[in-house]
Amino acid sequence: MTTGKVFLVGAGPGDVRLITVKGMEVIKQAEVILYDRLANPKLLEYAASDCEFIYCGKLPDRHILRQENINRLLVEKALAGKMVVRLKGGDPGVFGRVGEEAAALARYRIPFEIVPGISSGIAAPLYAGIPVTHREHAESFAVVTAHDQSRDGKPLLDWDGLVRGVDTIAFYMGVGNLPYICENLIIHGKKASTPVILIQWGTFGRQKTLQGTLADITEKVKAAKFSNPAIILVGEVISLRQKISWFEAMPLYGRQILLARTSEGMSGLAEELSKQGADVIEFPKWKKTILPVDVSKLARYEKILFTSPESMEEFFTAVFENGIDIRQIRADFFGASIGSVKALNKRGLLAKLVEEMPRKGHLLIVGDDSILNNNYENANLFITSKKELDRQFLPIFKRMLEEADVNTVVFPSSASVSPFVAGLRECGIDAKELLGGLQVVSLGKQTMAAVNAAGLPSHGIPAQATKEALIEYLRKKGVSPLCFDQLTVSS
Repeated sequence: MTTGKVFLVGAGPGDVRLITVKGMEVIKQAEVILYDRLANPKLLEYAASDCEFIYCGKLPDRHILRQENINRLLVEKALAGKMVVRLKGGDPGVFGRVGEEAAALARYRIPFEIVPGISSGIAAPLYAGIPVTHREHAESFAVVTAHDQSRDGKPLLDWDGLVRGVDTIAFYMGVGNLPYICENLIIHGKKASTPVILIQWGTFGRQKTLQGTLADITEKVKAAKFSNPAIILVGEVISLRQKISWFEAMPLYGRQILLARTSEGMSGLAEELSKQGADVIEFPKWKKTILPVDVSKLARYEKILFTSPESMEEFFTAVFENGIDIRQIRADFFGASIGSVKALNKRGLLAKLVEEMPRKGHLLIVGDDSILNNNYENANLFITSKKELDRQFLPIFKRMLEEADVNTVVFPSSASVSPFVAGLRECGIDAKELLGGLQVVSLGKQTMAAVNAAGLPSHGIPAQATKEALIEYLRKKGVSPLCFDQLTVSS
């Protein structure tokens, strides 16, 4: 059997858009991905549907997989002929043990490549509005491990060299040793008034910051119960934050959104919410199988209703692959949502919403196999694909939910409600219990009716069923759960 290949890939600091182009390319090609806790699990969504995922996450108080076992797995999977990706948070060469893993692969003459990533020690400060160097404030920068293999876990560092020779210091994973760090920096010459900032989950929408000085930051951390994963940044350059903080000023910063998903891929709505500063978890994840279809009788229909943009794409792909000229289709086109109508418009086809569809005429409804659950009268069904829950993502979703602090749930369509509730049930989570205390927003009146019919809490709808209106609604409403029952419902 031919030996496979291993790519040791830096996933970047958290925001999935910060991964390198090459990193994304190898994720899409991977047959096996071994990923760490700090590699954003959303990146796994870009992998092939049959890719194997292995969690190697390390928590502060325990190890899921010891390093020697990770090395062994990389060797085993590569010797089995697999294309393997080892996905690490930040840059693999910065406290990522990439040297140990590469050495293990070299020992067995397994080909490998190392794909750099953006380091959290640089990216997290930038997302907090702090460049680590500045010609007026800091001409040098150092990254330092704040937890090593010494007996008591306290870093054995050249404190005198750090204080005298480095302007800005980034300590990784050092919240537990923060008193020791501050004490030694002061003892070796740093002023007690030197600015310090902790950046938790840097570049994620859940990013939090806590600022103080070497003298008082320890007490502030205790009071705020601040924890890892966090970068500790020390230096005068932190004073620039007041002027150039940008990420925390974004419209949806602080929004941690659970978005009910209806399609198998990353949605445009999720991407737009993320661009506005929100932290978005989509659920559930779907696997889809394209089905063979009969397109020979399409000319007989006067109306065709597309239930989703995805089903529209699958429909026209089938038409083309079966050698049917679209001009043979004489029907008027309708969409069950604004997204479906826009997708048809992008193909140069005029379409209207289902509410405007006349009652008369021979109707064809196009969608995946979920439309079989609806009682459509006087219509024929065109099933483009079979959709099923991707159970490999259920434990991944549960870990994401545990580490996030979700404050908002968005249902983009009425079709998203039932699969969302059923998916949560598969995870052992009661939807009503989870949504209690969260702000629940529906994208349209039909969606809100479906949410209410499911017995779930509902707190309003935007003025229009569009991404832009949703963003404006979320921006204005705030995220305090204590106020959700007083929210005004848009008409």
